[in-house]
Amino acid sequence: MNELQAILEGFESSQKSGEITFLATVVKTQGSTYRRPGAKMLMTDTGRMIGTISAGCLENDVFEYTKQRMSDGKPIVVSYDSTASEDILWGFGLGCNGIVQVLIERLETESTLNAIAFTQECFHQKHLGTIATVFACEGGVDVKLGSRLLLYPNSKIITDIQEPNLIKSLSADTQAALANQKSRVNNYQLPLGNVEVFIEVIQPPTPLVIFGAGYDAVPVAEFAQALGWDVAVVDCRANEATRARFPQPCDVILSNREILDKQVLIDDRTVAVVMTHNYLDDLEILKMMLPSSARYIGILGPKHRTEKLLQDLSTQGIASTSEQLDRLYSPVGIDIGADTPQEIAIAIIAEIQAVLTNRKSNFLKYRNQPIHQSYQSNCNLLLAT
Repeated sequence: MNELQAILEGFESSQKSGEITFLATVVKTQGSTYRRPGAKMLMTDTGRMIGTISAGCLENDVFEYTKQRMSDGKPIVVSYDSTASEDILWGFGLGCNGIVQVLIERLETESTLNAIAFTQECFHQKHLGTIATVFACEGGVDVKLGSRLLLYPNSKIITDIQEPNLIKSLSADTQAALANQKSRVNNYQLPLGNVEVFIEVIQPPTPLVIFGAGYDAVPVAEFAQALGWDVAVVDCRANEATRARFPQPCDVILSNREILDKQVLIDDRTVAVVMTHNYLDDLEILKMMLPSSARYIGILGPKHRTEKLLQDLSTQGIASTSEQLDRLYSPVGIDIGADTPQEIAIAIIAEIQAVLTNRKSNFLKYRNQPIHQSYQSNCNLLLAT
């Protein structure tokens, strides 16, 4: 379970117990900061805090702000500037030389614009979504702090924003963010002022399919679950004892190679690892996976074994395209000198994570660009119609 999933579970339990809940979200950062826009912390009126928005130095202060505003429930934005000398006096000691802006809002359970409820829906229905939240207003604009627009993958929009030009621009920008699956911060100049909006793309858990149910597949499933991924293990030997080997809530599919295509769902978000240790099983799996839309296909074993698999498929009239081979990773994993099953699992999971984030896995000491995605504001001038 990852941090966001823990927040979702905490919100669900708070609703059952009748607790009042608040959400703190990092909406904008400048310079070097520990957490980036989108980091969240759930707080309740009983004192529970789930998630982090810093390295541990801001959470208690944010909660104090929340307690002071519990009565009116209106959203507020709190800024922390660790570039100023006052940071030492305040005692935060952020040490990152950056600025963090945090939106604090009460979660209204009946509201259709509840960000956590929308995120829950995206997770349960396994679809993408986009949340655009206003976190700064200047001038005489008719837009409220905390107003938002929700975009569904079918282009359905829900919003409490009344400004038609802003709605039009946000509709286009949230669609663009959803298409490239990148969150962003935008600044919109209206005739009477300007607003800043955090556009956040909500991605449901990554679906990982592990073909093979040997003991070396167990740490792969465990590490993937620690990241909050949705893990399915396919046992081509259909051994009932396999279920007890893997942690819950792994979906263990007992099958055989002749009917895999009828039992395993693959889409363009799926990542897969083939580690059956059976050549004929791997041949059938690769025959199914290569033409699929899977984003990543990793094969355990030496390179020459995979080359023979591809050659055997070619003799069957199944030629591999360059696009299919680009999604094929063999030998699977990044080069960290892995030997034990746990070390190999780390190498596999790290490689998949690098592919998902479009990174070339290397030592950060050799990276000349910022470590995290840039959230520099884009400025749009909206003229009255």
